[in-house]
Amino acid sequence: MEWLEVSVTAENEAAEAVAEVLSRYAPGGVAIEAGPEGWNAGPVLVRAYLPDDDELRANQRRISEALGHLAQIRPIPAPVFHPVAETDWAEAWKERLNVLRVGQHTVIRPSWRDYAPAPGDVVIELDPGMAFGTGLHPTTQMCLVALEEQMRPGATVLDLGTGSGILAIAAAKLGAGRVLALDSDPVAAETAHSNVAANGVQGVVTVAAGSLAQVSESYDLVVVNILAHVIAEMIRDGLATLVHAGGTLTAAGILAGQEPEIIAALEQETFVSVELRQREDWVCLIATQA
Repeated sequence: MEWLEVSVTAENEAAEAVAEVLSRYAPGGVAIEAGPEGWNAGPVLVRAYLPDDDELRANQRRISEALGHLAQIRPIPAPVFHPVAETDWAEAWKERLNVLRVGQHTVIRPSWRDYAPAPGDVVIELDPGMAFGTGLHPTTQMCLVALEEQMRPGATVLDLGTGSGILAIAAAKLGAGRVLALDSDPVAAETAHSNVAANGVQGVVTVAAGSLAQVSESYDLVVVNILAHVIAEMIRDGLATLVHAGGTLTAAGILAGQEPEIIAALEQETFVSVELRQREDWVCLIATQA
């Protein structure tokens, strides 16, 4: 399939607003990447991919118009569009991805990289796909660390907005008894399904296209790594009811400064504590259910 890459270089404060615009038209999600000086210095790159279908030209126009409106509030450059084949996209990512250790035990290994596991390592084989989630982003890394800390043998886990499936795979390899990985985008669900199979955890992880409305039971651990406004909507739509008594909700994808709204919403529910963690400009909230 042919895709059209759309990228916008934006200041940190504007990154989520830009990502929200792109997410309306990019079925595989949106990636926010640090510049050469790191997350805390200089602009970041917001990137997404539009399928080359009948809506492509109209979606290009809509994106340009929406970003033009944002630019009236704060400086945002015009989007850059670049055609790319899916195979070319994957090859470009191969040059940028190396073996990555996150937390005490989790190691993310691209399939083309060699790695000799150390005792206690939990190795996740993960290749890039049109759904994002390679473990490079601070929000993903904070969620992985939280899973390491919270996991108990046989725990049930819900991964909402699974993307590549990295968090669901990590949960399974850390000892979860059952994991449900959902994503509203069928492309992401397909990517996650392939990654789950490649890691041999399909007996533990169930991947499906769906969202909060499709969940009918509660879980020991719930992980939501999306965007702040989506998390706020999920809380209003009953996210707290999906967490077992004594269980935890890990919410990430929140830019520093956006967390007060999320914390206030969580505290109006039945959570007894909310822990805030921050890495660079990103915040992760860990809420414990009563």
